[in-house]
Amino acid sequence: MRTHARPWWQRALLTREMLTILILVVAWVVAVSVVQGFDGPLTITYLVLDVAPVLLIALPMTLIIATGEIDLSVASVVGLSSVTFGLLYQAGLGLWPALLVSVLVGAVCGAVNGALVAYGGLPSLAVTIGSLALYRGLAVGLLGTTAVTGFPETWTDGATENLGETPYPAITLGLLALVAVFAVLLHATPFGRNVLDIGRSKEAARFSGVDVRRTLLILFVLSGAVSALAGVYYTLRYGSARGDNATGMELQVVAAVLLGGVSIFGGRGAIHGVVAGVLLIGVLGSALRLEGVTVNVINIVIGTALVVSVVAPRIAGGLRVRRRNAVTPDEPPRLAAGPPGDPDGSPAAGQRT
Repeated sequence: MRTHARPWWQRALLTREMLTILILVVAWVVAVSVVQGFDGPLTITYLVLDVAPVLLIALPMTLIIATGEIDLSVASVVGLSSVTFGLLYQAGLGLWPALLVSVLVGAVCGAVNGALVAYGGLPSLAVTIGSLALYRGLAVGLLGTTAVTGFPETWTDGATENLGETPYPAITLGLLALVAVFAVLLHATPFGRNVLDIGRSKEAARFSGVDVRRTLLILFVLSGAVSALAGVYYTLRYGSARGDNATGMELQVVAAVLLGGVSIFGGRGAIHGVVAGVLLIGVLGSALRLEGVTVNVINIVIGTALVVSVVAPRIAGGLRVRRRNAVTPDEPPRLAAGPPGDPDGSPAAGQRT
Protein backbone atom coordinates (compact mmCIF):
# COMPACT_ATOMS: atom_id res chain seq x y z
CA MET A 1 0.00 0.00 0.00
CA ARG A 2 1.11 3.54 -0.69
CA THR A 3 0.55 4.64 2.93
CA HIS A 4 2.94 1.93 4.21
CA ALA A 5 5.73 3.21 1.95
CA ARG A 6 6.34 5.92 4.58
CA PRO A 7 8.22 5.31 7.85
CA TRP A 8 6.05 4.29 10.81
CA TRP A 9 6.63 7.57 12.65
CA GLN A 10 5.31 9.55 9.69
CA ARG A 11 2.23 7.34 9.50
CA ALA A 12 1.67 7.87 13.23
CA LEU A 13 2.44 11.59 13.52
CA LEU A 14 1.76 13.19 10.14
CA THR A 15 -2.01 12.70 10.26
CA ARG A 16 -5.10 14.87 10.52
CA GLU A 17 -5.72 13.53 14.01
CA MET A 18 -2.31 14.63 15.27
CA LEU A 19 -2.81 18.02 13.62
CA THR A 20 -6.06 18.43 15.55
CA ILE A 21 -4.31 17.47 18.79
CA LEU A 22 -1.57 20.03 18.05
CA ILE A 23 -4.15 22.75 17.39
CA LEU A 24 -5.92 21.79 20.64
CA VAL A 25 -2.69 22.18 22.62
CA VAL A 26 -1.99 25.54 20.99
CA ALA A 27 -5.56 26.75 21.62
CA TRP A 28 -5.32 25.72 25.29
CA VAL A 29 -1.97 27.51 25.77
CA VAL A 30 -3.25 30.66 24.09
CA ALA A 31 -6.47 30.61 26.13
CA VAL A 32 -4.57 30.18 29.39
CA SER A 33 -2.24 33.05 28.45
CA VAL A 34 -4.85 35.48 27.15
CA VAL A 35 -8.23 34.75 28.75
CA GLN A 36 -8.50 35.79 32.38
CA GLY A 37 -9.72 33.00 34.64
CA PHE A 38 -9.27 30.24 32.07
CA ASP A 39 -6.46 28.57 34.00
CA GLY A 40 -8.57 27.82 37.12
CA PRO A 41 -9.81 24.35 38.14
CA LEU A 42 -13.40 25.41 37.43
CA THR A 43 -12.46 25.70 33.78
CA ILE A 44 -11.70 21.98 33.58
CA THR A 45 -14.86 21.10 35.51
CA TYR A 46 -17.21 23.09 33.30
CA LEU A 47 -15.33 22.17 30.14
CA VAL A 48 -15.93 18.46 30.79
CA LEU A 49 -19.56 19.07 31.77
CA ASP A 50 -20.14 21.11 28.60
CA VAL A 51 -18.50 18.69 26.16
CA ALA A 52 -19.90 15.50 27.75
CA PRO A 53 -23.13 15.31 25.67
CA VAL A 54 -21.28 16.39 22.52
CA LEU A 55 -18.65 13.69 23.02
CA LEU A 56 -21.28 11.04 23.74
CA ILE A 57 -23.11 11.78 20.48
CA ALA A 58 -19.88 12.21 18.50
CA LEU A 59 -18.77 8.62 19.18
CA PRO A 60 -21.49 6.84 17.13
CA MET A 61 -21.55 9.79 14.71
CA THR A 62 -17.91 9.01 13.91
CA LEU A 63 -18.84 5.56 12.69
CA ILE A 64 -21.82 6.85 10.71
CA ILE A 65 -19.82 9.53 8.90
CA ALA A 66 -17.04 6.99 8.30
CA THR A 67 -19.55 5.04 6.19
CA GLY A 68 -20.29 8.14 4.11
CA GLU A 69 -23.66 8.78 5.80
CA ILE A 70 -24.75 11.37 8.40
CA ASP A 71 -27.31 11.70 11.20
CA LEU A 72 -28.58 15.23 11.77
CA SER A 73 -31.45 14.17 14.04
CA VAL A 74 -29.25 13.56 17.09
CA ALA A 75 -30.02 16.82 18.92
CA SER A 76 -33.77 16.36 18.48
CA VAL A 77 -33.44 12.84 19.92
CA VAL A 78 -31.75 14.46 22.93
CA GLY A 79 -34.81 16.69 23.34
CA LEU A 80 -37.30 13.85 22.87
CA SER A 81 -35.51 11.59 25.35
CA SER A 82 -35.33 14.46 27.84
CA VAL A 83 -39.09 14.96 27.60
CA THR A 84 -39.73 11.22 27.84
CA PHE A 85 -37.55 10.95 30.94
CA GLY A 86 -39.24 13.94 32.57
CA LEU A 87 -42.81 12.85 31.82
CA LEU A 88 -42.21 9.29 33.02
CA TYR A 89 -40.71 10.57 36.27
CA GLN A 90 -43.61 13.00 36.67
CA ALA A 91 -46.03 10.08 36.18
CA GLY A 92 -44.44 8.24 39.11
CA LEU A 93 -42.12 5.84 37.32
CA GLY A 94 -38.75 5.21 38.97
CA LEU A 95 -35.73 7.01 37.56
CA TRP A 96 -33.93 3.87 36.43
CA PRO A 97 -36.95 2.53 34.49
CA ALA A 98 -37.51 6.02 33.07
CA LEU A 99 -33.89 6.13 31.93
CA LEU A 100 -34.15 2.72 30.24
CA VAL A 101 -37.40 3.65 28.47
CA SER A 102 -35.86 6.92 27.29
CA VAL A 103 -32.85 5.11 25.82
CA LEU A 104 -35.23 2.64 24.16
CA VAL A 105 -37.16 5.55 22.62
CA GLY A 106 -33.88 6.90 21.25
CA ALA A 107 -33.00 3.48 19.82
CA VAL A 108 -36.40 3.33 18.09
CA CYS A 109 -35.81 6.79 16.60
CA GLY A 110 -32.44 5.61 15.32
CA ALA A 111 -34.00 2.42 13.95
CA VAL A 112 -36.50 4.47 11.95
CA ASN A 113 -33.67 6.51 10.44
CA GLY A 114 -31.60 3.39 9.78
CA ALA A 115 -34.44 1.48 8.15
CA LEU A 116 -35.21 4.34 5.77
CA VAL A 117 -31.54 4.78 4.85
CA ALA A 118 -30.36 1.17 4.76
CA TYR A 119 -33.46 -0.67 3.52
CA GLY A 120 -35.37 2.18 1.90
CA GLY A 121 -32.35 3.41 -0.06
CA LEU A 122 -33.04 7.04 0.88
CA PRO A 123 -30.22 9.58 1.39
CA SER A 124 -29.35 9.96 5.06
CA LEU A 125 -29.11 13.75 4.77
CA ALA A 126 -32.73 14.07 3.66
CA VAL A 127 -34.01 11.40 6.07
CA THR A 128 -32.37 12.85 9.16
CA ILE A 129 -33.29 16.44 8.34
CA GLY A 130 -36.90 15.28 8.20
CA SER A 131 -36.64 13.25 11.40
CA LEU A 132 -34.90 16.18 13.09
CA ALA A 133 -38.06 18.22 12.61
CA LEU A 134 -40.30 15.23 13.46
CA TYR A 135 -38.61 14.29 16.74
CA ARG A 136 -38.26 17.91 17.86
CA GLY A 137 -41.90 18.50 17.06
CA LEU A 138 -42.90 15.45 19.11
CA ALA A 139 -40.80 16.65 22.04
CA VAL A 140 -42.26 20.14 22.05
CA GLY A 141 -45.76 18.81 21.40
CA LEU A 142 -45.62 16.43 24.36
CA LEU A 143 -44.45 19.00 26.88
CA GLY A 144 -45.26 22.33 25.28
CA THR A 145 -43.43 25.34 26.68
CA THR A 146 -43.39 23.94 30.23
CA ALA A 147 -40.59 22.00 31.91
CA VAL A 148 -40.38 19.07 34.29
CA THR A 149 -38.19 19.80 37.30
CA GLY A 150 -37.78 18.54 40.85
CA PHE A 151 -35.55 15.56 40.13
CA PRO A 152 -33.88 13.99 43.20
CA GLU A 153 -30.74 15.82 44.29
CA THR A 154 -28.79 12.57 44.41
CA TRP A 155 -29.24 12.26 40.65
CA THR A 156 -28.74 15.91 39.70
CA ASP A 157 -25.71 16.23 41.98
CA GLY A 158 -24.34 12.98 40.61
CA ALA A 159 -24.39 14.46 37.10
CA THR A 160 -22.20 17.40 38.14
CA GLU A 161 -20.16 16.40 41.20
CA ASN A 162 -16.39 15.96 41.00
CA LEU A 163 -14.21 12.95 41.66
CA GLY A 164 -12.99 13.61 45.18
CA GLU A 165 -10.84 16.74 45.35
CA THR A 166 -10.01 16.70 41.65
CA PRO A 167 -11.49 19.17 39.15
CA TYR A 168 -12.78 16.30 37.00
CA PRO A 169 -16.51 15.51 37.15
CA ALA A 170 -17.59 11.94 37.91
CA ILE A 171 -19.06 11.73 34.40
CA THR A 172 -15.44 11.61 33.16
CA LEU A 173 -15.22 7.92 34.08
CA GLY A 174 -18.27 7.07 31.99
CA LEU A 175 -16.94 9.10 29.08
CA LEU A 176 -13.57 7.35 29.19
CA ALA A 177 -15.28 3.96 29.28
CA LEU A 178 -17.44 4.74 26.22
CA VAL A 179 -14.47 6.21 24.34
CA ALA A 180 -12.57 2.97 24.97
CA VAL A 181 -15.53 0.87 23.81
CA PHE A 182 -15.96 2.78 20.55
CA ALA A 183 -12.20 2.90 19.94
CA VAL A 184 -12.01 -0.90 20.20
CA LEU A 185 -15.16 -1.27 18.09
CA LEU A 186 -13.80 0.88 15.26
CA HIS A 187 -10.11 0.00 15.33
CA ALA A 188 -9.89 -3.56 16.63
CA THR A 189 -12.92 -5.49 15.40
CA PRO A 190 -14.15 -6.82 12.04
CA PHE A 191 -17.25 -4.63 12.49
CA GLY A 192 -15.06 -1.52 12.54
CA ARG A 193 -13.18 -2.62 9.45
CA ASN A 194 -16.53 -3.20 7.73
CA VAL A 195 -17.58 0.36 8.65
CA LEU A 196 -14.49 1.80 6.95
CA ASP A 197 -14.88 -0.51 3.96
CA ILE A 198 -18.45 0.70 3.47
CA GLY A 199 -17.22 4.29 3.47
CA ARG A 200 -14.63 3.53 0.81
CA SER A 201 -17.05 1.71 -1.47
CA LYS A 202 -20.43 0.26 -0.59
CA GLU A 203 -20.45 -1.94 -3.68
CA ALA A 204 -16.98 -3.34 -3.04
CA ALA A 205 -17.87 -3.93 0.62
CA ARG A 206 -21.04 -5.77 -0.41
CA PHE A 207 -19.15 -7.99 -2.87
CA SER A 208 -16.55 -8.78 -0.19
CA GLY A 209 -19.27 -10.14 2.09
CA VAL A 210 -20.18 -7.16 4.26
CA ASP A 211 -23.87 -6.87 5.16
CA VAL A 212 -24.05 -3.16 4.38
CA ARG A 213 -27.70 -2.65 5.25
CA ARG A 214 -27.49 -4.39 8.62
CA THR A 215 -24.32 -2.49 9.52
CA LEU A 216 -25.94 0.87 8.73
CA LEU A 217 -29.05 -0.05 10.71
CA ILE A 218 -26.93 -0.96 13.75
CA LEU A 219 -25.04 2.33 13.54
CA PHE A 220 -28.19 4.44 13.42
CA VAL A 221 -29.69 2.50 16.35
CA LEU A 222 -26.47 3.12 18.30
CA SER A 223 -26.64 6.80 17.43
CA GLY A 224 -30.23 7.08 18.65
CA ALA A 225 -29.58 5.19 21.89
CA VAL A 226 -26.44 7.14 22.80
CA SER A 227 -28.14 10.44 21.91
CA ALA A 228 -30.98 9.49 24.27
CA LEU A 229 -28.45 8.73 27.00
CA ALA A 230 -26.97 12.18 26.38
CA GLY A 231 -30.49 13.60 26.70
CA VAL A 232 -30.93 12.05 30.15
CA TYR A 233 -27.56 13.45 31.22
CA TYR A 234 -28.51 16.86 29.82
CA THR A 235 -31.75 16.77 31.81
CA LEU A 236 -30.06 15.85 35.09
CA ARG A 237 -27.24 18.32 34.66
CA TYR A 238 -29.58 21.28 34.26
CA GLY A 239 -32.37 19.76 36.39
CA SER A 240 -34.93 20.45 33.71
CA ALA A 241 -36.64 18.32 31.04
CA ARG A 242 -37.63 20.51 28.09
CA GLY A 243 -38.56 19.87 24.49
CA ASP A 244 -36.02 22.41 23.22
CA ASN A 245 -33.05 20.96 25.11
CA ALA A 246 -29.84 20.75 23.03
CA THR A 247 -31.26 22.70 20.09
CA GLY A 248 -28.49 23.16 17.52
CA MET A 249 -26.10 20.68 19.13
CA GLU A 250 -25.87 18.69 15.90
CA LEU A 251 -23.69 21.50 14.48
CA GLN A 252 -21.15 21.08 17.28
CA VAL A 253 -21.16 17.30 16.92
CA VAL A 254 -20.59 17.25 13.16
CA ALA A 255 -17.96 20.01 13.40
CA ALA A 256 -16.07 18.12 16.10
CA VAL A 257 -16.14 14.85 14.16
CA LEU A 258 -14.86 16.46 10.96
CA LEU A 259 -12.25 18.51 12.83
CA GLY A 260 -11.11 15.21 14.35
CA GLY A 261 -10.05 13.93 10.93
CA VAL A 262 -13.07 11.86 9.87
CA SER A 263 -13.59 12.17 6.13
CA ILE A 264 -16.99 13.55 5.13
CA PHE A 265 -16.75 11.23 2.11
CA GLY A 266 -16.31 8.19 4.34
CA GLY A 267 -13.59 5.59 4.54
CA ARG A 268 -11.39 7.03 7.27
CA GLY A 269 -11.53 8.26 10.84
CA ALA A 270 -10.08 7.70 14.31
CA ILE A 271 -11.64 8.02 17.76
CA HIS A 272 -8.68 9.85 19.33
CA GLY A 273 -8.94 12.54 16.67
CA VAL A 274 -12.65 12.98 17.36
CA VAL A 275 -12.01 13.32 21.11
CA ALA A 276 -9.48 16.06 20.29
CA GLY A 277 -12.01 17.72 17.98
CA VAL A 278 -14.67 17.73 20.70
CA LEU A 279 -12.23 19.21 23.22
CA LEU A 280 -11.12 21.82 20.68
CA ILE A 281 -14.71 22.96 20.15
CA GLY A 282 -15.15 23.03 23.94
CA VAL A 283 -11.99 25.06 24.56
CA LEU A 284 -12.92 27.61 21.90
CA GLY A 285 -16.45 27.94 23.27
CA SER A 286 -15.29 28.28 26.89
CA ALA A 287 -12.63 30.86 26.06
CA LEU A 288 -15.01 32.95 23.96
CA ARG A 289 -17.72 32.87 26.63
CA LEU A 290 -15.25 34.05 29.28
CA GLU A 291 -14.40 36.93 26.96
CA GLY A 292 -18.06 37.90 26.80
CA VAL A 293 -18.65 36.72 23.23
CA THR A 294 -22.29 35.97 22.41
CA VAL A 295 -23.62 32.56 21.43
CA ASN A 296 -24.26 33.73 17.86
CA VAL A 297 -20.60 34.64 17.38
CA ILE A 298 -19.54 31.29 18.87
CA ASN A 299 -21.80 29.52 16.36
CA ILE A 300 -20.14 31.51 13.56
CA VAL A 301 -16.73 30.34 14.75
CA ILE A 302 -17.89 26.72 14.94
CA GLY A 303 -19.52 26.96 11.50
CA THR A 304 -16.34 28.40 10.02
CA ALA A 305 -14.31 25.59 11.57
CA LEU A 306 -16.75 23.10 10.05
CA VAL A 307 -16.32 24.56 6.54
CA VAL A 308 -12.53 24.65 6.90
CA SER A 309 -12.43 21.03 8.10
CA VAL A 310 -14.25 19.96 4.92
CA VAL A 311 -12.44 22.18 2.42
CA ALA A 312 -8.86 21.95 3.73
CA PRO A 313 -8.40 18.16 3.20
CA ARG A 314 -9.83 18.52 -0.30
CA ILE A 315 -7.29 21.22 -1.18
CA ALA A 316 -4.44 19.29 0.46
CA GLY A 317 -5.38 16.15 -1.46
CA GLY A 318 -5.40 18.06 -4.76
CA LEU A 319 -1.96 19.51 -4.04
CA ARG A 320 -0.57 16.05 -3.26
CA VAL A 321 -1.91 14.67 -6.54
CA ARG A 322 -0.36 17.57 -8.48
CA ARG A 323 3.00 17.11 -6.77
CA ARG A 324 2.95 13.37 -7.42
CA ASN A 325 2.11 13.87 -11.09
CA ALA A 326 4.82 16.51 -11.41
CA VAL A 327 7.45 14.18 -9.96
CA THR A 328 6.51 11.25 -12.23
CA PRO A 329 5.28 12.88 -15.46
CA ASP A 330 6.07 9.83 -17.61
CA GLU A 331 3.92 7.45 -15.59
CA PRO A 332 0.24 7.04 -16.48
CA PRO A 333 -2.09 8.77 -13.99
CA ARG A 334 -3.23 6.57 -11.11
CA LEU A 335 -6.91 5.92 -10.72
CA ALA A 336 -8.31 7.01 -7.36
CA ALA A 337 -9.05 3.96 -5.25
CA GLY A 338 -11.36 5.77 -2.88
CA PRO A 339 -14.85 7.12 -3.49
CA PRO A 340 -15.29 10.12 -5.81
CA GLY A 341 -14.13 13.26 -4.10
CA ASP A 342 -12.18 11.47 -1.34
CA PRO A 343 -9.08 13.62 -0.87
CA ASP A 344 -7.16 10.76 0.74
CA GLY A 345 -7.41 8.36 -2.16
CA SER A 346 -7.91 5.60 0.42
CA PRO A 347 -8.05 2.11 -1.09
CA ALA A 348 -11.49 0.64 -1.48
CA ALA A 349 -12.60 -2.57 0.17
CA GLY A 350 -11.37 -5.52 -1.82
CA GLN A 351 -8.67 -3.36 -3.51
CA ARG A 352 -5.97 -3.55 -0.85
CA THR A 353 -2.53 -4.52 -2.04
